[in-house]
Amino acid sequence: MDYQIGIRLDPSDQRPLYQQIVDQLVQRIHNGALPVGHRLPPTRALAEELHTHRNTVVRAFDELSAMGLTESTVGRGTFVAALPDPTDTPALERPAPGLTWSSVISKRLDTERLSRHDRLARSVRHTDAINMQRMQPSLDLLPVDSFRRCMDHVLKNVGAAALAYAPVDGLPALRSEIALSLSREGVPARAEDVMITSGSQQALDLVSRALIDPGDPVLLEDQSYSGAISLFAAAGASLIAVRGDEEGPDLRALSLLSRRGVKLFYLMPNCRNPTGGTISAVRREGLVKWARSSGVPVLEDDYGADLVLDGTPPPAAMRALDPDVLYVGTFSKKLIPALRIGYLVAPPGIRSRLMGLKHAADLGSSLLLQHALTEFLQRGYLRSHLRTVLPEYRARRDALEESLKEHLPEGVEWRHAERGVTLWLMLPPGTDVEAVFRAAERRGVLVNPGVLSSVGDDGVAGIRLTFCAESPERLREGAKRLGKALEEALGQKRTRASTMGVV
Repeated sequence: MDYQIGIRLDPSDQRPLYQQIVDQLVQRIHNGALPVGHRLPPTRALAEELHTHRNTVVRAFDELSAMGLTESTVGRGTFVAALPDPTDTPALERPAPGLTWSSVISKRLDTERLSRHDRLARSVRHTDAINMQRMQPSLDLLPVDSFRRCMDHVLKNVGAAALAYAPVDGLPALRSEIALSLSREGVPARAEDVMITSGSQQALDLVSRALIDPGDPVLLEDQSYSGAISLFAAAGASLIAVRGDEEGPDLRALSLLSRRGVKLFYLMPNCRNPTGGTISAVRREGLVKWARSSGVPVLEDDYGADLVLDGTPPPAAMRALDPDVLYVGTFSKKLIPALRIGYLVAPPGIRSRLMGLKHAADLGSSLLLQHALTEFLQRGYLRSHLRTVLPEYRARRDALEESLKEHLPEGVEWRHAERGVTLWLMLPPGTDVEAVFRAAERRGVLVNPGVLSSVGDDGVAGIRLTFCAESPERLREGAKRLGKALEEALGQKRTRASTMGVV
């Protein structure tokens, strides 16, 4: 029979069986073993020959057809199709010299703050790198099955209507769910105050575009979220670092800075990134009083909402103290990063302007994902999910801290994480933080050096560790590797100091 093809399935191959069939047939077609016009076996016969289910072979044949490698005729069978002749492709003219992009790129992008990530990009390939940079849940903590049920429900019951463009401010049902949840947590919000965004990063971007002109002063804590630093720098803002203490930003320093025409103060009152601290209730009240008297808008980023590991819940949100506070939240950290669904609670005086910017940016966030998330929330799945992940985060934090106590050299301190998923290591003053970063990288552990989160040009002596993306066992090993890297880096530092006569 002309349809013999002689393929074999490898039981040790971990790929799906249909993919093995596809790959072997593609190879035979391209090397000429199966010439044009060759008739492939009937799916039932090939399935019997390979001792597999007929549906497996049907799926493989469908894939070959979609690739344009086979063609089928009812009553005759499936045949190898003619491949395109590369000589039929018209010759292309030699391209003209490329555009000199450096001459047209905006000067606002020529800033050190935007080049930090490139400078500190991972350069050493380690086959077993332990990632304490990534602030996202490990794959085993993502609610795949429950979210699939919600997605299936939406496609079955909402149907094609879920595949259209979304309202610019978001699906009304989702906005209502978010407003209700915020109200339960003491954050005043109505559905009409809530705007759905593509992650909290877009919310920050919309506020930046609405308020900031090039050169405008913007205040941030001296150590802050690197994504916000980059975003405000790209907008052309003049970034001003506000010093502070364990309680929060220094109010006396703010009283002087407010005289400089400040357009915005960006804050993370809970789970301050990168340090993990919390602004106290008394300091929040002082900050709101200062904002009211100075006329400076406050942007409150509550990215770590619901991630309370132990201790008491955080103090009242700043928006609960002042309805003019812009409040940002996200589902990326506590649920699913790939949703890219965040939200912005905005006062009426600016909401219509933000809506116009949102429409210009993307015409609205994914309606399908908004429907699925709404179903997820309405079924109570988020509460169930948090009951699962919070104990796991607590166990991972404890494992990391126990190993840090055992392996870190003297002079390195950190704050116990009651909330969020980060630890901030404070290194001895004068430590070359980038040298620590590179030493850790060489030993196969990835960390975030303080320079990435520094509002000023010089990074403080600290590194941020996350404990959400790795298992307790790997975190223990990561702390061990980091301890050796710190011994190396700090040892080099002490050697240099001794040659300078410093004791």
